[in-house]
Amino acid sequence: MDKTDILSLSLEELQDAVTALGEKKFRAKQIFQWLHIKRVFDFDKMTDISVQLRSALKENFCINGLFVQKRLESNIDNTVKYLYRLSDGNYVETVLMEYSYGRSICISTQVGCKMGCRFCASAIAGYVRDLTPSEMLMQIYQTEADAGERAAGIVLMGIGEPLDNFDNVMRFLELLSHKDGNNLSLRHVSLSTCGLVPRIYALADMELQLTLCISLHSPDNERRSEIMPVNRTYNIDRLIEACRYYIDKTGRRITFEYAVIDGVNSSPEDAGKLADLLRGINCHVNLIPVNKVKERDFRTTRNGAAAFAAMLGKRGINATVRRTLGSDIEAACGQLRRDAAKNDTIGGGKD
Repeated sequence: MDKTDILSLSLEELQDAVTALGEKKFRAKQIFQWLHIKRVFDFDKMTDISVQLRSALKENFCINGLFVQKRLESNIDNTVKYLYRLSDGNYVETVLMEYSYGRSICISTQVGCKMGCRFCASAIAGYVRDLTPSEMLMQIYQTEADAGERAAGIVLMGIGEPLDNFDNVMRFLELLSHKDGNNLSLRHVSLSTCGLVPRIYALADMELQLTLCISLHSPDNERRSEIMPVNRTYNIDRLIEACRYYIDKTGRRITFEYAVIDGVNSSPEDAGKLADLLRGINCHVNLIPVNKVKERDFRTTRNGAAAFAAMLGKRGINATVRRTLGSDIEAACGQLRRDAAKNDTIGGGKD
């Protein structure tokens, strides 16, 4: 019999499951809090629950843990990068980042990625599957346990496209913010998408109050389609229309992410087109020096991102350059998993 992934269940689903076992409904809340507040992942250690119920839980449910395959800590800025091995042998990456306001955790939402953005390492080793809500939560819970403190913010910007794993990500957000569980305000959560337009509308209608980040990377349809295949399906005009809807519906400012790539999207003409595109939109532009990827030849000069920010500023667009974190440990997503894929069988790795 396949066991149910208990950490992915909503409180209501857990209540139904517990009453089906002949227990009182309130037991579900106790179990829920053991999992999401006390972070106890061994049924035998849930001491205010009867031995009979603990036995039934072990028989019917599982708690899928993550295993630290590799842990790298930066000597520059205290960034910590984890390569986690999942229960089926696949790998994902998680990054713990330190800022003045506290620590943030950047998690993955898929094993690999389908989107094929040319400057990104995440897609090189290929897409395998979506992550479950519990696998996303466990990246946070185990990283916080290792750090010895709770994170101030959560960022869905690791491996994978969050809106391509929409239902699991929405359940993850529900569990992450549940008042009887982890209880993190979604105002402290940022979700990055390459621009799956129908899902942006769906997310807007949910009015979750999270920060939406759009990976734009070019103001020109032809060039964006070259580096981001998603643009061939959802072009810039459709994407911007969806962004305006999101802002109107939620009242939240959008962040546009823009990887500055020499000779691709960093000219004064590009700055002018980007300024024209975003003028009048409640947004911020986050400029990113492109990460070096062995299999790609994209580069950003030392001052390229800062120069592009200055061009935008002269045109009235608020833009800042993202601080590079963990450069000595390849903290950009996808690089550790790519290397692991070369030495293992993705989709059924070594135990």
